[in-house]
Amino acid sequence: MSKQRVAVIGCGSIAKYRHLLEYDAHPEVEIVAVCDIVPERAEDVAEQYQAKAYTDYQTLLKEVDLDAVSVCLPNYLHAPVSIAALEAGCHVLCEKPMATSYEEAQAMIRAAERSGKKLMIGHNQRFVASHQKAKELIASGAVGKIYSFRTAFGHGGPEGWSADGKSSWFFKKEQAFIGAMGDLGVHKADLIRYLLDEEFTDVSAIVATNAKDFATVDDNAVCLLKSESGIIGTLTASWAYKAGEDNATVIYGEKAVLRLEDDPDYSLIVNYTDGATVKYELGKIQSNEAGGQTTSHVINHFIDAIQLDQQPSITGEEGLRSLQIILAALESSETGKHVKIAQ
Repeated sequence: MSKQRVAVIGCGSIAKYRHLLEYDAHPEVEIVAVCDIVPERAEDVAEQYQAKAYTDYQTLLKEVDLDAVSVCLPNYLHAPVSIAALEAGCHVLCEKPMATSYEEAQAMIRAAERSGKKLMIGHNQRFVASHQKAKELIASGAVGKIYSFRTAFGHGGPEGWSADGKSSWFFKKEQAFIGAMGDLGVHKADLIRYLLDEEFTDVSAIVATNAKDFATVDDNAVCLLKSESGIIGTLTASWAYKAGEDNATVIYGEKAVLRLEDDPDYSLIVNYTDGATVKYELGKIQSNEAGGQTTSHVINHFIDAIQLDQQPSITGEEGLRSLQIILAALESSETGKHVKIAQ
């Protein structure tokens, strides 16, 4: 089987520390082109991976013979660039959140259907070992009926990680559309859907900017969610956790409480109602902190889907359902009202 010819559009931190590294490590992938509007950034990455550098994605798509594209751009460009790549005959792996509106996400899904190409959204939390084990325990009935949950994702903010620091697009509403809720909250929206295997129907939220006076997007958000079967819980997203990252999820069930990524030594702790406790060492979750750039498994899954001609587990439809929770949270915060999510 010939190698998959891949281009990475956008050469910022998410591309440099995840997509490019993982494509380069894959034995059946060849990085043939990269693109960034900052010429020096594109050229530096191109030199590192022996690829061709572009500053215009449309020129790249016209000139290069490709199998697949990673879209690692500011949120407002996810939809137009993904659609262009799909229409050019490429499979697309798009960073999250997949789009800035329901309509944009639908347009991406329709473009994938028309082209017959794969569209995958990069929700890497589904591939974390503790999350997969927890899903297995819940599905087996070992936790019993689920009553409630709390899930959080917070760190000090993208300025410590983004290629452009405080001047990054992450903080600009016209480019990002949404702040911590889109950067981190959508990860947890997708994760809790994955763990519980349910959709959410009701959202109440406060989405605010109270930590970064230079940002025009939210940096703190707390959401109350209700699932179709009546499970209720909280989702928190923050760019104001200065002393360290929180990436924990706790599931409260009839027979057990699951603590995921809530302990420094054990990635999953199960406290059973009969008094037994089981502690799992399953490796650390991928993190933005020093030493946290472990393999996300997203690239491997994407390439497998292409080569085996299977739909990826995180399709455009899946990405849209997770995005809907975030859009509903924004609406709730803006209107001060409880929001129902249409299924």
